[in-house]
Amino acid sequence: MNKLTLTTSLMVTLLVGIGIGYLLSPTPEPNAANGKAISQPSQAEPLFWRNPMNPAITSPIFTQDEMGMDYLPVYAEEMARKHPVGTVIIDPVTVQNIGVRSAIAERRQLSRNLNSLGRIDFNEERLARLHPKTSGWIEELRIEETGTAVSKDTILLSIYSPELVAAQQEYLVALKNWDSAKNSLAPQMKNRAQTIRESARERLQLFDVPQHQIHELEQSRKIKKQLHIHSPFEGRIMNIGAREGQFVSPNDELYLIADLSRIWVNVDIFEDELRWIKLGDKAKITVRAESGRSYQGHVTFIHPTLNTRSRTAQVRLEFDNPEMSLKPGMFANVTLYTDPQADAVVVPSEAIVRSGSREQLFVIREPGKFEPREVTLGISADGFTQILAGLNAGEEVVTSSQFLIDSESKLREATAKMMAVMDNSMDHHEHADMSMEGMDMSEMSMADFEMGNNDQAIAPTHLHGPETPEMQMNMGAEHDH
Repeated sequence: MNKLTLTTSLMVTLLVGIGIGYLLSPTPEPNAANGKAISQPSQAEPLFWRNPMNPAITSPIFTQDEMGMDYLPVYAEEMARKHPVGTVIIDPVTVQNIGVRSAIAERRQLSRNLNSLGRIDFNEERLARLHPKTSGWIEELRIEETGTAVSKDTILLSIYSPELVAAQQEYLVALKNWDSAKNSLAPQMKNRAQTIRESARERLQLFDVPQHQIHELEQSRKIKKQLHIHSPFEGRIMNIGAREGQFVSPNDELYLIADLSRIWVNVDIFEDELRWIKLGDKAKITVRAESGRSYQGHVTFIHPTLNTRSRTAQVRLEFDNPEMSLKPGMFANVTLYTDPQADAVVVPSEAIVRSGSREQLFVIREPGKFEPREVTLGISADGFTQILAGLNAGEEVVTSSQFLIDSESKLREATAKMMAVMDNSMDHHEHADMSMEGMDMSEMSMADFEMGNNDQAIAPTHLHGPETPEMQMNMGAEHDH
């Protein structure tokens, strides 16, 4: 009964995949001899025909089962080959009809992807806040609009400062003394005049007097009422803190200048993902203002502390911004490429068939022959999945219509298991028959036979003691009867 139940369960399993198996079978063609639909390959005739629902039932000629389903042909080539369990063989016409596509497993660099939300900010290394080194009045404000682009050494404003005027007068006196002492025969006087001149010039430099104005002062020997303040680098004016005629001191911020050609993006990463991130890892961002465009950068700093509320750490990314399309204050979708694998064997992610308990793919051994291969997966990124074990670079795998091939593969695998169970059952019965044939039955008595075939055996009475006369009479009467 148990064997019958097992066989019935396997039959039910075969029913689930029979439709797929029927689809992948060769297309029947009419036979002119008998008018029935049979499947005839162009180069070989089938050895026999097999029931699509019960592979144990075969026929020497084409026929149909009780449900009207065609028997499937079995060829000599298929019987001669030894294929792994679940291997599917489909004729080229069917392969083309179901739209099978393939790809070659290749070696390439692959990285783990971490996605998060970032905030665009100023590059603090290219941010300047200009303060005057001395008190004075703004005589001329040359850059007076926020957002104006400036280049390096652009004149921003002119300032009048009594301290700067006094420093110029001191330098002119030092120059005059140097002119008198440089041709002197007394070395001490010459050295002293040179020291005073260099000290006066250095004081002007400490007040941020431009080099070209110092040179003009040396040539003209006339004091400049207005001294210029220049931009330290190319950038944008983000804030103006003074206007013409205003009195300013070193505490006042005159300009805030930012270089936006290279910006920062700050992103919060959860603590369990920090172990994958290293300095120099590549990153990509996209912003809503530039739909369809991405920017490439890298990790430049990982904050050493963790935010106790969000359980995240801040990671800084740096990106080129030559067109100024990335603006501080924007949000950006960030993708971090971490844990790079330099020489990984990868296949398209759609080639993987996930069944819950295992992952597999189908390897094309030859045209029309698909072998299931269980694999161990690694990281996935950019539409590719890393194969750690089970596949070699250069092998061809199926990337589409896997569900059809997988259904047929499971059907064949279930068929093979059912056939193995039936073969084991037949071997068990044959072994039992051979054991009975080897037994010697000549010395077995009727009492032994009865004991072996009845639930309760009656023991001979002489085993329990001498027979009484009453017992002998009863036994004789039974014997006569």
